[in-house]
Amino acid sequence: MSNAPRNTGQGSAKDAPVRFEEALKKLETIVEAMESSEMPLDTLLAKYEEGAKLVQVCQSRLAEAELKIQRLEQTSAGELKLERMSPEASED
Repeated sequence: MSNAPRNTGQGSAKDAPVRFEEALKKLETIVEAMESSEMPLDTLLAKYEEGAKLVQVCQSRLAEAELKIQRLEQTSAGELKLERMSPEASED
């Protein structure tokens, strides 16, 4: 049995998660290809599945960004400060 880290479904087959911009660009490419050409059903379904996974990645990244924005606080000097979140707080 391998001790290598497992893919959590938040990216491609690589260990590093896909960045939001990369996922969005791939998703746009998939949508354009699906709209502009006649694909065999098997290919169409595979593209749809890949697109659905990319949508999940984008939604996850946006949710993380929203949490960070919500945690921004304005200090008494008028500066914005990012409040650190505990891992337990982000699972709610």
